[in-house]
Amino acid sequence: MNIGQIATHTGLPAKTIRYYEEIGLVTPKRGENGYRIFAENDAHKLIFLGRARALGFSIDDCRNLLKLWEDKDRASADVRHIATRHLDEIDNKIKDLRAMRDSLADLVRNCAGDARPDCPILTGLQGVTKSS
Repeated sequence: MNIGQIATHTGLPAKTIRYYEEIGLVTPKRGENGYRIFAENDAHKLIFLGRARALGFSIDDCRNLLKLWEDKDRASADVRHIATRHLDEIDNKIKDLRAMRDSLADLVRNCAGDARPDCPILTGLQGVTKSS
C-alpha cells in the first residue's frame, strides 16, 4: 500500500503517518522510486497507534505499548501499569477541570450581566477580592 491507501485504510492523515515514521513508530519499506510501501503489519501498527492516541496516550506511552503489543512474551501487568498510570492522569485532569468549572460558574453566578461596568468575572480574573 502507498501512503494514500494506508491513510484511507487506517483513518489516519498522511501527515500523521509520516510523523510516526519520522519518530520510528513505523518503518515502511521503500520502493526503488523512494516511495513508501506499507505492509499489512504496518496497517495494524497504525490502527493500534491511532486508537491509543485517541485514548490520550502520549507518544512515549504509545511507543512502550507498541513494544509490548509486539512482544508475545510480555506480562499483562506491564501493559496494565501504563494504562493505570494514564487513567490516573485522566482522573486528575477531570478533577482539575471540575474545579475550574466550579470557579468559573461562581464568577458567572456573581456577575449581574447588566449595563454596569462592575464585573466580578474580570475582578476574579485579576485575583482581586472585594473588601467589605
